[in-house]
Amino acid sequence: MTRRATLAALTSALLITGVDTAAAGGIGSTGSRDVKASGDASGRLLQSRITFNVKGPAPSNDGGPITSNAVDWEPPACWYEPYWKAKDFKTYTEANWSIYESVGGAPEGIADDKARYKGGHPYKDFNVGKNDEGMWWVAVTNPKMKDDPAASDCKREPFWVDNGDNPGVPQAIDTETLAGLAHQRTVVPPTEVSLAPDGKSTVNAPTWVWLDKGSFKPVSVTASLPGTGLWATTTAKPVSLHIDPGTQDAESLPASGECVINDDGSIGEPYARGKAELTPPCGVRYLRSSGDGTYALKATLTWEITWEGAGGTGGDLPDGTFATTIEMPVQEIQSVNR
Repeated sequence: MTRRATLAALTSALLITGVDTAAAGGIGSTGSRDVKASGDASGRLLQSRITFNVKGPAPSNDGGPITSNAVDWEPPACWYEPYWKAKDFKTYTEANWSIYESVGGAPEGIADDKARYKGGHPYKDFNVGKNDEGMWWVAVTNPKMKDDPAASDCKREPFWVDNGDNPGVPQAIDTETLAGLAHQRTVVPPTEVSLAPDGKSTVNAPTWVWLDKGSFKPVSVTASLPGTGLWATTTAKPVSLHIDPGTQDAESLPASGECVINDDGSIGEPYARGKAELTPPCGVRYLRSSGDGTYALKATLTWEITWEGAGGTGGDLPDGTFATTIEMPVQEIQSVNR
């Protein structure tokens, strides 16, 4: 018997029964958005049962997912999760065997599966006698990382785990896994900074850059696996703004380009009349005209991410960033804002 033959049979079955691997969900009126993860299990065929609830500003076309700052961390590419009650797994699998046989599949094509799940090697009749005492676990691929080499690391066939037992396999679903998946689905609003002067800058004159208090609200994502009590919530909060002038012919203010968040939640300082001769705590000074073009000023907001989960678990996750680019014309004429 070959695993390829069985996989072909299951694929045919899914085309007939209409198992959907696309994401589903909608936006509610409370500011929370429930999203069901699309995932692949047991040969990239089943949809993960993990759900996601997002709380924070409504997403916009200019916002987007954050980028992790860590080079040695990434969300899980695959995992194992409890999926079937014994009777449900039996119904599902025997239906697929029937379809395989009805289209002319040879008996030896599914002989190993029948022996494994039904014939007592090692499971007898799909464990239906223990229907309420455990679950069949399956391998699930992260749909956002299906082309990642690590997505193929979860190779185990569906296996049985009694209620309360440790699955005893690496990559079994837990709160840390859920936190990593929630991190990957954190979507933040665009980094809309205020500038003075607004719309253009002048050579050797500072451009003030700031974010008002309350411009950005924390974004939380809760990932949970229904029926297991497993959940994890990540919370992203803005902590600093990095300014890249877009040219070497400029000075960042401060020199590092890193503008830290103030005690009141703002970043930088708003420009006001009478400050034209002062150096802003956050900004840029261009030293050369952009001519007929512009400089691509990039404002990158760093979001600090923490998580908490079931059973008192929790901790820190890698910071994330989201950048917005502003096309900045710079003129030679000296003008003073007062």
